[in-house]
Amino acid sequence: MAQHGHHVASSQKALMLEMKSLQDEPVEGFKITLVDESDMYNWEVAIFGPPNTHYEGGYFKARMKFPIDYPYAPPAFRFLTKMWHPNIYENGDVCISILHPPVDDPQSGELPSERWNPTQNVRTILLSVISLLNEPNTFSPANVDASVMYRKWRDSKGKDREYAEIIRKQVLATKAEAERDGVKVPTTLAEYCVRTRAPPADDGSNLFYDDYYDDEDLDEADDDADQDCCYDDDDSGTEES
Repeated sequence: MAQHGHHVASSQKALMLEMKSLQDEPVEGFKITLVDESDMYNWEVAIFGPPNTHYEGGYFKARMKFPIDYPYAPPAFRFLTKMWHPNIYENGDVCISILHPPVDDPQSGELPSERWNPTQNVRTILLSVISLLNEPNTFSPANVDASVMYRKWRDSKGKDREYAEIIRKQVLATKAEAERDGVKVPTTLAEYCVRTRAPPADDGSNLFYDDYYDDEDLDEADDDADQDCCYDDDDSGTEES
């Protein structure tokens, strides 16, 4: 019982520190909030589709559920928004190596080093999810039909449009929810790359970006966007299963 209490205290402290870090220095393209202010183990994640990808302009909701022994065990990551992707199950669960427990499983085709370890954190998970959206793994897909369709699109160099059209319709369907939530979805690379400055303590803001940047700041961001791109499609560094 005492050990259980120790795990709770330790994981809550770790999650509080991570939440503060993500509010002070957000990951581009994400908004993080607690599902319930009294529950540190359930986070709501809003993901903005990266510009120049199929998901551009999209607003995708997900939940992260953390175990009591975090960070020694990984959280679960599930999309609430309907997603058509080779590495996302029909129920929204994401299949990605970084979220798999650190056990030696030769049949999985994954190296233990590719799986979860306590040095990983929410920030690395979010970056891995963005890489996953841009660079699906079709070798061991969670959604076989989406994987076949993606390969047809890729191998035809975009001439087979079925995969892209399904995602385009899903992106359009998210716009109404963004409006209901009062969220402005970034549509340019400059907007996507802007980091939120830490809000005042009583503001309660977890916004992706807002009035902390004035017009001059945003103009500078537009000028520098090409030089300071915040993600690289060719450098995902992510393995999925």
